[in-house]
Amino acid sequence: MIARLARALCLTLALLVVVAAGPGFAEDAPDYKAWEKQAAAVQEAIGAAKISDEKLSDLRAEMVKWRNTFTEAQGTNADQIATVKGQIAALGPAPAEGASEDPAIAKRRAELTETLSTLQAPDLAASEASSRADGLIRTIDKIVRERQADKLLRLSPSPLNPINWTAGASLIRWMGAWIYDETIWRFTRPINWETLRNNAPLIAVLLVIAGVLVLRGSRWLSGIAGWAVKKTAMRGYRLILGIVSLGEILLPVVGAVMLTTAAINTAFFGPILTQFIEMAPGLFFVILLSWWIGRRIFPAQVEGRAGFGLSDQARAEGRFHALLMGVAVALQQLLTEWITPRAQDFLGGSGTLAADKAAEVAARADAAIAVLAAPLLVFAALMLFRMGQLLRRGATHGGATDQDTAFRDSLMRWLGSAAIAVAVVAPALGAIGYVSAADALLWPAIVTLGVLGLVTILQGFIAEFYIVITRSDESRREALVPVLAGFVLTLAALPVLALVWGARPEDLLELWTRFRAGFSMGGVQISPAVFLTFAVIFAAGYTATRLMQAALKNSILPKTTIDKGGQNAIVSGVGYVGIFAAAVLAISAAGIDLSSLAIVAGALSVGIGFGLQNIVQNFVSGIILLIERPISEGDWIEVGGQQGVVRAISVRSTIIETFDRTDVIVPNADLVSGQVTNWTRGNKMGRLILPVGVAYGSDTRRVEQILLEIAQGHPLVMLSPEPFVLFTTFGADSLNFEIRAILSDVNFKARVLSEMNHTIAARFAAEGIEIPFAQRDIWLRNPEALGRARPNPASPVAPHAPAAPPEPPAHAGQPLTPEERLLLSDNDGAEDGDAR
Repeated sequence: MIARLARALCLTLALLVVVAAGPGFAEDAPDYKAWEKQAAAVQEAIGAAKISDEKLSDLRAEMVKWRNTFTEAQGTNADQIATVKGQIAALGPAPAEGASEDPAIAKRRAELTETLSTLQAPDLAASEASSRADGLIRTIDKIVRERQADKLLRLSPSPLNPINWTAGASLIRWMGAWIYDETIWRFTRPINWETLRNNAPLIAVLLVIAGVLVLRGSRWLSGIAGWAVKKTAMRGYRLILGIVSLGEILLPVVGAVMLTTAAINTAFFGPILTQFIEMAPGLFFVILLSWWIGRRIFPAQVEGRAGFGLSDQARAEGRFHALLMGVAVALQQLLTEWITPRAQDFLGGSGTLAADKAAEVAARADAAIAVLAAPLLVFAALMLFRMGQLLRRGATHGGATDQDTAFRDSLMRWLGSAAIAVAVVAPALGAIGYVSAADALLWPAIVTLGVLGLVTILQGFIAEFYIVITRSDESRREALVPVLAGFVLTLAALPVLALVWGARPEDLLELWTRFRAGFSMGGVQISPAVFLTFAVIFAAGYTATRLMQAALKNSILPKTTIDKGGQNAIVSGVGYVGIFAAAVLAISAAGIDLSSLAIVAGALSVGIGFGLQNIVQNFVSGIILLIERPISEGDWIEVGGQQGVVRAISVRSTIIETFDRTDVIVPNADLVSGQVTNWTRGNKMGRLILPVGVAYGSDTRRVEQILLEIAQGHPLVMLSPEPFVLFTTFGADSLNFEIRAILSDVNFKARVLSEMNHTIAARFAAEGIEIPFAQRDIWLRNPEALGRARPNPASPVAPHAPAAPPEPPAHAGQPLTPEERLLLSDNDGAEDGDAR
């Protein structure tokens, strides 16, 4: 597993080098004779059934080199080919069949066509050879994948069978005896003691430094971290502690490397133990890394959502299981890379064996490895099962309060369930005898949890660093930059996870090659280089456009006599033209031939015409608004029953801020095709009409004079044209007048109206002019009927005796007093009266 992770890191570096190097160009033409010979040999080799995986890998590497050479050669004579094609196009279209053209032109066309064929020959040959190399590579990959599948499904001896236990015991016994004999023999050699005396100073220094680093390094780092936290703002203390905690891994590993160097320099250990000693620092690093990840994921002291909301006991259990899973991975690595390669030697001796004896020894070695791997498999499965339970518990106790937290809890729950499933299935497969399948399922699952934990920790470091740099609070931990950093880290971890789960480095390199080659869309080859060129050119053009807009808006246009609406229209127009020009320039620089996309664009235009017709209509309307400028930013308009001030005119819509301070988004098409009232277009002057009513009997000429004085005295009323007062109507309750005046700024119409009303009320009160209120008089047509209907409470009469008719009031046929109106309002016989 360590070797696989190392290969993953090396592959990542190789991909970076390939990206930085970019596509190259072959200086010399490929040697096609050598290629034909090599291709025939590879074709013959892959047809053999017993070719080894290592040989297949070497052959594949050779084919990849040839394919790269041919790919680079495909651009040969590109400039000359383009020139000749232009010359042929300049001659005009070729004559139709049976037609003739000028002999000179026909001769020249034939010469250019022959030249074009000669120039295109190397490119065609390179394309054909590249296609053949690619086919051989695919064949090799298919063979390797089939072998991997066969190995994965191979049935090994079951570790539950007691017969196989003796093979495991024999392997341990013979391995121990072999190492013991080899070590004792080396201790008896005088030359080894001489080597020890010569290397004694170096060994002593290494042992002292290693002991200090392993035993005291962590404590020193903790002291340094505490001192740094005291000297640093509290905002960055977690970042300091996290960085310093890395030393708790590095210093002991450096000490382990020194111990290994010291042990090797003693010359007392044979090849078997020497390999184990060389592997020890890597195994120690895996254990320390697991311990460190467990401490960061399940910290002893929690802040915020750290620790997944688990209790102290659950987090301590999580740290313990993380450490044990690291120990299990280290032991698996030891079993895979140290014991398994020598199992047949230990069980059968190092000499050459007969075919039947070799097969027997191989079967015993397979059984022994299965027996030794079974306890380790069960142990790791138990740790993984318990870790899955902790993840599920953390997802349950996380307390999702928002969508992002709910997604994380769902992801943790899924990971926990997957871990539990793997922990149950893997030991069952191993017990049956599918040891390879069990190993391919269990150990990658454990390493995957470690990689995801490492990504989470690194994303936390980046978030903490972002908070320190921007001097933000803890709420910015979920800002865009840290989230994007976590996304990038996750993408970077995908190749590592692919290698962990059994993908070959060649597979990833092949995938990257396919990605670099791009894909064809409508006859246009889209590749990362094309996309990068387009993005860079467009970004540069977009930035230049925005800079030009800013210069026009802030520096140039304010110094001209163009009104604000015209300035905004110019700035917006420059933005549209600049972005369009940047897109066209980027497409041309990327080498995308738009003519090949004409058919695709024509087919899409039908759908666009139906599905996006409203958007297109609004876009065109926005262009019309910017060109004709019937409205501009800052105008007071009325459209669709809404009044407000235009705040922004965008491509699709216009934003109007109403006087209630709410934003109304109006599609541009409504402003172009609908009826719009613009109160401030051209100038801000507007008319004010103020109705006033006075009581009957008032002096109309005096009222007119007072109203005219009030209008002329207001500072916002224009004197040219001068205001005037109209005596409009004889109303039902009042004599109605109107003040009609032109205001210099119609935006203050409501305020002027209020101020004039206050002044009118004060002047009328001072002049004794009454402002009437609405009056209604009630006339009784037959008051005697009302008198008969009302009984006299002072003189009761017999129940059936007719009441004497009351005397009619003296004012019969005259308006009633207010007291009489109140009395009659309680009478149910109002239907006998007539109100008007």
